[in-house]
Amino acid sequence: MMGSHSRETKNLCAMKHIENLVKMANDIGAFFAGEPERQSAVHAIADHLRRFWEPRMRAAIIDHNRKGGLGLSDLVREAIQQLSDDAQTLVESGDG
Repeated sequence: MMGSHSRETKNLCAMKHIENLVKMANDIGAFFAGEPERQSAVHAIADHLRRFWEPRMRAAIIDHNRKGGLGLSDLVREAIQQLSDDAQTLVESGDG
């Protein structure tokens, strides 16, 4: 019984963590949404996440996006996809 309770608590904490990351990412997206060109906004969001989020946070939001990205704005989802693609390119080239 004890294992089940701690597993549920761990799952709730993970869900709350993702909710917080989604909110922060959407806030960043809202800030850059005013860019005159959509691609500039996407790049700025991805760059912000790359520069200011620690690797575990980036990995968690990329994973969340791969699983459907529930709660993420379209602009943020596009930026996270760019971030994911860039990270994959680094791994494939041996630089990541």
